[in-house]
Amino acid sequence: MQYLETPQYLRKTLFPKSDDLLLSGLMNPLDSSHHLRIDEWCKYREGVVLDRPTKDGQGSWVNIGLKKECKINTTLQSRTRVTVKLNEKDFNEKIKFYTGEAVSMNEPKSNGLYWGYIVRVAESFKEIFEDSCFEEGYDFIIGTSDKGEDYSEQKFEEFRDFKHCLIFFGGLQGIEGMLESDEHYNITDLSKICNIYVNTCPKQGLRTIRTEEAILISLAVLKPKIEEIKLNKI
Repeated sequence: MQYLETPQYLRKTLFPKSDDLLLSGLMNPLDSSHHLRIDEWCKYREGVVLDRPTKDGQGSWVNIGLKKECKINTTLQSRTRVTVKLNEKDFNEKIKFYTGEAVSMNEPKSNGLYWGYIVRVAESFKEIFEDSCFEEGYDFIIGTSDKGEDYSEQKFEEFRDFKHCLIFFGGLQGIEGMLESDEHYNITDLSKICNIYVNTCPKQGLRTIRTEEAILISLAVLKPKIEEIKLNKI
């Protein structure tokens, strides 16, 4: 997931050769907003800091996937991935290099651009819910399972005030199997973990649905529900 999210021009630097990525060429590309081509201009670009000193000892040189490199005014360690906001006046000028500044990856998102996702590895079932990327944690947890209730019959509007939503998918044995296999987690009732426990593919007619298929199906039916309660929030 980290490899797919990374723009192609950064992968060789950030990902050493590994057997885990041996068949990565068979995976479908994301082609999201930050996967820019060499001839595309955007005021934001993902880059990686180069092992190249600056003359005055300040700032860093960054490879941003263009024919020219970019100099930012922040000193960062080489091989660090960084989101760069470019000086737009550089685009039409004949310059030796681009200039810009390092910004949060959330800044392009706040300007309406989808700018990728973050992968967080949880060492246990408990960490999935309690070690959030957000200080406030998750206040709306949706569990998905063929043993859940029909999603169309759930009252999503009861959670219109949520800030951070977690949609939880299980593996081959479902969420139930994951919960049973974690001997360090003393909660056995999923209703105490999830605010809503839904079946997003009722009457599926199959013994199992692959996780990668379940994600696409679930997001397709849950996205309108979540957007509706957020839009109707007054």
